[in-house]
Amino acid sequence: MIGIIVVSLIAIFAIIWIASIPWRKRQQRAKICAEPFPTAWRHIIKRRFPYFHSMPADLQLQLKKKIQIFVAEKEFIGCNGLVIDDDIRITVAAQACLLLLNRRTDFYPKLKQILIYPDIFWVENQRTDPAGVVSAQKNVLSGESWEYGKVVLSWHTTVNDAADPHDGSNVVIHEFAHQLDQENGPANGAPPLRNITDYPSWSAILDKEYRTLCVQARTQQQSLFSYYGATNPAEFFAVVSEVFFEQPLKVNELHPELYQELSQFYQLDPVNWH
Repeated sequence: MIGIIVVSLIAIFAIIWIASIPWRKRQQRAKICAEPFPTAWRHIIKRRFPYFHSMPADLQLQLKKKIQIFVAEKEFIGCNGLVIDDDIRITVAAQACLLLLNRRTDFYPKLKQILIYPDIFWVENQRTDPAGVVSAQKNVLSGESWEYGKVVLSWHTTVNDAADPHDGSNVVIHEFAHQLDQENGPANGAPPLRNITDYPSWSAILDKEYRTLCVQARTQQQSLFSYYGATNPAEFFAVVSEVFFEQPLKVNELHPELYQELSQFYQLDPVNWH
């Protein structure tokens, strides 16, 4: 009988502990946000992330709070001899947290580690041809997003993309858009939306734009978006997210329906920042 009581008590305490995790997480995050934003970090943002200067003051403040939480919760790992420092952490975090502004978020809940290479890196994958023959294939990448636990980035590309905030290319935005897409399963171009009623419009407009880009890529027509977005719907979402943040005026002018869908998803209207 005593054994049964002990086991029951342990089970009850375990349930209480698990149930309290969201509350404890909120308390910890509130404590982090209460700390002043380090002056050294502010200098890094101003030097490395000129996009920050175009943002409204309230979003600048919100971004800094999210950076504090992001840096506290995510592990940064240097690869190929790269030594991680605050310069790397804050430069990456500032761009990654840009996608979280004004949104209810759990700070990329599946993400545990961010691996940083000094430059572009090689990834070896297996490829199966139509005949069923499996072969190794090497790809040169500047970024990669895994569904469970990791984002991989080139520091060289990260710095260069951050330095030019209006060219429509940003590896951090791209890979962290994949992370948003992967919150509800494998990346497929349909990240979790606020309301179930938002999906029909999202699906119709993004599918139409994706098919248009596929035709443009196949026929080599000019497009605002990189042809890489024609790879699949997941890559399309990541590519248009880059351009939405960095070239919002062009997206709104040339693709107004797509701009509205992205603006509603990200809860931001960067057209008015420029």
